[in-house]
Amino acid sequence: MTPVKKIMTVDPTTIDRADPLSAAMSALESAPYHHLVVTENDQPVGMLSTTDLVRLLHDMEFEIDGPLRNTIDEYYTIEDAMSVGLQSISATSSVRDAAIILSQGTFHSIVVLDEDRLAGIVTTTDLARYIVDTTEQ
Repeated sequence: MTPVKKIMTVDPTTIDRADPLSAAMSALESAPYHHLVVTENDQPVGMLSTTDLVRLLHDMEFEIDGPLRNTIDEYYTIEDAMSVGLQSISATSSVRDAAIILSQGTFHSIVVLDEDRLAGIVTTTDLARYIVDTTEQ
């Protein structure tokens, strides 16, 4: 059994639930992946992905003059965009356990916890890399 900690993305980018949505947009632009763990009092409470932002912006029913980042905080918060049905898994759980959760298609990332502490995230990309690295052609 391969533990999920062997394939997870360590030190994921986090953002506090109270931070402005524009800060989340900037963090996603500079991150090498497309998910931010949303925290409150250093505890994971949600996930914010580029897909969540696209969905939110697609549903906008008003016009914005000027750059979106300059005005988005007037209309939306991180809480408006984030996914709250947070899935988590222990760092010692198996890769298969993570694959079962991700195969349901509801989420593209899972928060990995070491006891109650954020240890990383496992994404569908992490899982795909593991399959490529461990299977024969």
